[in-house]
Amino acid sequence: MTRAKATGIGCGAILLWSALALFTVGSAPVPPFQLSAMTFALGGLVGLAWVALSGGAGQLRAIGWRVYLFGTLGLFGYHALYFSALRLAPAAEAGLICYLWPLLIVLLSGLMPGERLSLGHVAGAGLAFAGTAQLVLGRAGGLAADGGALAGFALAGLAALTWAGYSVLSRRLGSVPTASVAVFCLGTAVLSALSHLVLEDTVWPPGGFGWVSVLALGAGPVGLAFYLWDVGMKRGDIQLLGTLSYAAPILSTLALVAAGFAEVSLRIAVAAVLVTAGAALAAWAGARARAPVRRASGA
Repeated sequence: MTRAKATGIGCGAILLWSALALFTVGSAPVPPFQLSAMTFALGGLVGLAWVALSGGAGQLRAIGWRVYLFGTLGLFGYHALYFSALRLAPAAEAGLICYLWPLLIVLLSGLMPGERLSLGHVAGAGLAFAGTAQLVLGRAGGLAADGGALAGFALAGLAALTWAGYSVLSRRLGSVPTASVAVFCLGTAVLSALSHLVLEDTVWPPGGFGWVSVLALGAGPVGLAFYLWDVGMKRGDIQLLGTLSYAAPILSTLALVAAGFAEVSLRIAVAAVLVTAGAALAAWAGARARAPVRRASGA
């Protein structure tokens, strides 16, 4: 597989994730852990079918349990936080905060060996923080009047940090086959089901659109997307994929508006622009910082 083809495959994950907020809202009032169990079970079963048909089952036995534990906890933690955030806070605002993960990936990767943080990284972080701050603090009625929304915003921030940490650390697992993602999904489904039985009451989708949303989540944003992203991260242009990920919050918000789950507002538009601009600036700073290293190694 060529580098360009792998990068294109990774772009497919970004497009699928842009629909995550829309289908999550459409699946209401299914509780967060129940929703996670249902969608990851579907995503994992689809993955196992692909592994069996491609003859890659032997690869799964060769992967260490620590890798499976890492992947399962990463997927479970992020989606438990994400689904909970969208149940407590307005979807557009919470979704934008969750999509701080591309910026956090840039910042965290700058702290890894061989990387460094620059003024551009800091400036990008400042822009993105300004966007989320005005988004949260500018809500009608204020935060003090809506403790549930405040909790949702906090969970959205933790979700972004969780996914960024998972993504940065997973870059060290380049030799692990993509087939492992199927086990990550099934492990996440089991943990979610156990959490649901302990913490939640079972609530099924009330209508056709709710069931379609659950199935769409399991097939796309909480299924196929992880396999595509794994290929892109391990074989494609990581910097380009990281930069293109900053389109996700804009596309996600537009999808919510188009479906009638959010209204167009200047506050949301300004937040989306600031978050995206901040993340893009941080990515540019990272690419510029690595350029001298590439030139030196090629000399």
